[in-house]
Amino acid sequence: MKSILKLGGYGAMASLALASLPAWAQEAAGPIKAPDAAAMAGMVNKGDTTWMLISSALVLLMAIPALGLFYGGLVRTKNMLSVLMQVFMIVAIVAVIWVVYGYSVTFTGGGPFIGGFSKMFLAGVNTGTYAATFSNNVYIPEYAFVIFQMTFACITPGLIVGAFAERIKFWPLMLFSVLWVTAVYFPVAHMVWYWAGPDFLSDNTADAGYLWGMGALDFAGGTVVHINAGIAGLVGCLVIGKRVGFGKENMAPHSLTMTMVGASMLWVGWFGFNAGSNLEANGITALAFINTFVATAAAALAWVLVEQLKQGRPSLLGAVTGAVAGLVAITPASGFATPMTSIVLGLVVSPICFFFVSYVKGKLKYDDSLDVFGVHCVGGIVGAIATGIVADPSLGGQGWFDYTVFPAVAGTYDMGAQVVTQIKAVSITLLWSGVVSFILFKGIDMIFGLRPSADDERQGLDQTSHGESAYNM
Repeated sequence: MKSILKLGGYGAMASLALASLPAWAQEAAGPIKAPDAAAMAGMVNKGDTTWMLISSALVLLMAIPALGLFYGGLVRTKNMLSVLMQVFMIVAIVAVIWVVYGYSVTFTGGGPFIGGFSKMFLAGVNTGTYAATFSNNVYIPEYAFVIFQMTFACITPGLIVGAFAERIKFWPLMLFSVLWVTAVYFPVAHMVWYWAGPDFLSDNTADAGYLWGMGALDFAGGTVVHINAGIAGLVGCLVIGKRVGFGKENMAPHSLTMTMVGASMLWVGWFGFNAGSNLEANGITALAFINTFVATAAAALAWVLVEQLKQGRPSLLGAVTGAVAGLVAITPASGFATPMTSIVLGLVVSPICFFFVSYVKGKLKYDDSLDVFGVHCVGGIVGAIATGIVADPSLGGQGWFDYTVFPAVAGTYDMGAQVVTQIKAVSITLLWSGVVSFILFKGIDMIFGLRPSADDERQGLDQTSHGESAYNM
């Protein structure tokens, strides 16, 4: 019944302690025999299933309304509705794409860089099929896994929008989103997160995505989501160019109240994003939850302290930006770090992102409207590389678990080697997303044009693209 599952887990190498494995798995003298469908049905826990559905709803909350409000508050009044529309419709379009072919090419076997088409239109997926978690003999309904992963695919291209907010046509952006998730998100997600599950490795230990097989750790999307979207955003803002009046006109956020509400909702939703990525409701889930909490708090604190030292006063915009930077940085490390090292990670990432947002952007004069590169890409890089450090058991981290050895034995953690592996994963993601995104942006711009006219841009995209306004003035 191997063909029933053959789909990916999520996160990275699960980091479960040896003691958490079933006793029979520890005592086995040979390879573990993969269970059949009937056996899997008895290995589904209602608590795990419930948590995964709740987590999926929380991640959807991050995209709409949280991301829409966060971004919308940061733009000028005349573009508020256009940003809401862009984020909302990206979620709708990608959700359809996901069940048509996205899930299949991301989470089926076929190769190290992309999956196959065996589950197009969710063929073979029903209430009696199951997805692997990170524990031997623990499964969740496959539909629950499909839904959870769908929310990640939906929010990632939405993040890109902030880099060139206020200056892009609606339908070319939708076309870009379709092509980008197909050519960039699905392959990267497959490379980082696809594997057959612990009960199947004795049948085919090579059945895994390229970066997973390399041993790269990404618990909840540092590479797949944030670096991936962040570098695409930078490429997009460079290809499209600066906003009309950039550097000359006041382009301050029109509603920091909405931005704060959106950021707060992002923080709440991120518990599903990170803690849900364990695919089970257990101690690792709770660890990812608390790490997400304290790293974010520390990053918000660090950002306003930097502002106090540099500018003489803290700002609400700085506080929420720091919180998002902390959420981004802890994402790949959430299931590997300890609360104390998570706090350190939060304290470190904010000054680095502050430097890119406040100095690098101004020095290089690129118009990353809402600091997608400076927060998501840079914060994601910091978090992804730091994961190799904070996961070290000598620092209290979870290390990694070697599923390929039966009976299972704990591996010896090599921090230096793991950091090198993390850097390789970051580099591959930057290269693939950056190059392909450039090709897509340039191609669409040449054929359809990405940018509205200068007059339309001055009037605002709410009216010129949608004939509506966010507010009745």
